[in-house]
Amino acid sequence: MIHTYKMNGYNIVLDVNSGSIHVTDDITYEILNAFDTMPTKEQVLSLFKGRNTEDRLTDVWQEIKELYDEGVLYSEDPQIALDPELSLYKGLKAICLHVAHDCNLRCEYCFASKGDYKTGRSLMSKEIALKALDYLVEHSGRRKNIEVDFFGGEPLMNFDVVKAAVEYGKSLEEKFGKKFFFTMTTNAVHVTEEQAEFLNEHMGNIVISLDGRKSVNDRMRKNAAGKGTYEQIVKNAKKITDNRKGKPYFIRGTFTSLNKDFSEDVRHIRSLGFREISIEPVTGKGESFHIKEEDLDDILREYEKFAIEYAKDDTDYRFYHFNIDIYDGPCLSKRITASGSGTEYVAVAPDGKIYPCHQFVGQEEFAIGDLETGITDRQMQLKFASAHVFGKEDCKGCWAKYFCSGGCHANAYYTNGDIFKPDKIACTLQKKRIECAIMIQVARS
Repeated sequence: MIHTYKMNGYNIVLDVNSGSIHVTDDITYEILNAFDTMPTKEQVLSLFKGRNTEDRLTDVWQEIKELYDEGVLYSEDPQIALDPELSLYKGLKAICLHVAHDCNLRCEYCFASKGDYKTGRSLMSKEIALKALDYLVEHSGRRKNIEVDFFGGEPLMNFDVVKAAVEYGKSLEEKFGKKFFFTMTTNAVHVTEEQAEFLNEHMGNIVISLDGRKSVNDRMRKNAAGKGTYEQIVKNAKKITDNRKGKPYFIRGTFTSLNKDFSEDVRHIRSLGFREISIEPVTGKGESFHIKEEDLDDILREYEKFAIEYAKDDTDYRFYHFNIDIYDGPCLSKRITASGSGTEYVAVAPDGKIYPCHQFVGQEEFAIGDLETGITDRQMQLKFASAHVFGKEDCKGCWAKYFCSGGCHANAYYTNGDIFKPDKIACTLQKKRIECAIMIQVARS
């Protein structure tokens, strides 16, 4: 399978199964675009007769044939035998620790029901947090490096428990031969100097939520009193990012149908001095700000326009949606299985219940166990382990499957009621981002 497209003056051909990328002249592109499988020389000469000389067409066909023989053009689908049962024995590598089902904001688009996950506002106890770390260590198998993401709600509303969990995790490292990597997602609205210092010392990565321009941010990201939060977020985010000393962070925003010119928000965030930026499309349906089919043309044009600009940009900021590694990405087995939710990654709620992913927390039908009994719903685990690109009908013939790994299970469920049925709008946007990212790599190479 190949995928062909034109962007920024380049004729780009992706060989889907090998991951090889080719930039071609016009006649080669036209020939490749005309055939789904490797053509014979006679087919090429017959179809393109009169559009170029026979010698030139023969030369182009020969070049295509050489690439085909090398396995980097029209390559065959890999034959991979996938046993979901094996996924259950890989061992945990990460938990999303919901230390706070409460929040100091009331964001309009919040998937977590403005912080409480429809389960009532609560904070995780120290006992549950430490037990979750014990569970991660116990079920991580031979993995040395394991990760804890402090999540909410707003995790800094339970700062004492965060501190206790980090301290406890450090104490487990030498005892069990593990290395903890701590991360946090925060809105930064009420970050104190003490908290900023702690985060910079102990968090390997920090995600800070900011949507961009003041008008855009304050339309969606309001506090409990209904007031905007832009000034507080920017001021407190700088407390953190100005003192990261090279450690990773990124500013994570959400764009909606109300700011389809989201590249302006990326530029605005960059103008504030932040260099690691992600602006992602809102998920869900039913609200005026959700992205609908009629919004797609504008958004796709915006991605392409921004990508062409970004490809020329020699500054040192990064827009995460345009960063893919086309040379040293993950192996194929990892590229077909997305996040590993439910098997390698789980979320733990304040009451100790375990869910396949943070976006399913509070949905009782997705609770797969708890910290006392462990994971007991093996069928749900197997369901998630089976939701790979070969298990989703819409993904099997898709050119983007090895880049997106089948997409987000939560998006699929909340849009279509089934983790095996990807969100078509999300797919359309993802494909465009992949095309843009490949073009940028080509332009910069």
